[in-house]
Amino acid sequence: MAGNILGTTVYYDADCDLGVLVGKKISVIGYGSQGHAHALNLKESGMDVTVGLRKSSKSWDKAEEAGFTVKETAEAVKGADVVMILTPDELQADMYASDIGPNLKAGAYLGFGHGFNIRFNKIVPGEEINVFMCAPKGPGHLVRRTYSEGSGVPCLVAVEQDPSGDTKEIALAWASGIGGGRAGILETSFTQETETDLFGEQAVLCGGLTALIQAGFEILLEAGYDPVNAYFECVHEMKLIVDLIYEGGLEKMRYSISNTAEYGDFTVGPRIITEETKKEMRAVLEDIKSGKFADDFLADSRNGQARLKQYREETAGLEIEEVGRELRNLMPWVKKGF
Repeated sequence: MAGNILGTTVYYDADCDLGVLVGKKISVIGYGSQGHAHALNLKESGMDVTVGLRKSSKSWDKAEEAGFTVKETAEAVKGADVVMILTPDELQADMYASDIGPNLKAGAYLGFGHGFNIRFNKIVPGEEINVFMCAPKGPGHLVRRTYSEGSGVPCLVAVEQDPSGDTKEIALAWASGIGGGRAGILETSFTQETETDLFGEQAVLCGGLTALIQAGFEILLEAGYDPVNAYFECVHEMKLIVDLIYEGGLEKMRYSISNTAEYGDFTVGPRIITEETKKEMRAVLEDIKSGKFADDFLADSRNGQARLKQYREETAGLEIEEVGRELRNLMPWVKKGF
């Protein structure tokens, strides 16, 4: 039965009625990381799933080979009872305007795997459309693998519009159908999910972490240390620390490391992450909440991703990457490539 974690309601399979999806025509738009996982898991949960793609999509044959009826996006949406959009954020608004919105029937349920376009009003469905979110807290391959193994990945669900009065039940059923009810389905809002997701990516998980790694590597090289030791200490061992945190929080990590490392953690960490750093992080959060980041990101996408491609080019030849490629050749247990 439903539980509670720190004030957030948690639902499980027993709280969800998959029957509300049975007999409905379901279209999953996109067949990438999340798209293939949602589509396959729902199909194996007994649902009638169609995949919607561009005719030129490289995923078309993959979806057909998996046994799906595949249609171009507009055709997949026509007559569908539930439509889940699982394409990249920067493509959704144009796709909605041209292929999805004009073909949605009144009373349809429109789902998202991330709240970006609803939160920043890049997609504004009509009042007659039910709008929900089901966001697994893991990549698509994990959503698919854990489901196949009999478990699942926790999911966040939210309802933005509910003219039919049962959109929450649809969202819970969707989450249960892809395996989320085996682990836990937590209620949130589009605003909470979107803003925390973007902030985490930018300030901690991606932007903050990579900048810290790069800075540490460069400082050791500037001081005359060799790149091999610098790479091992600032990059390679990061996984060991993150795995400990993943398994048991900061407490397990600090229990597992040496007393020397733990003492340095407590005494030096605040010298690196200072009040000035936190001030900048708060500014990053304000840029997210105001929509500035979303507008900048989408403007760059409309410009052919010029800035993003420039950043990729600037970082492709960094010494840290060259050193890493050489050292990973000594580690047969590390999966190579992308």
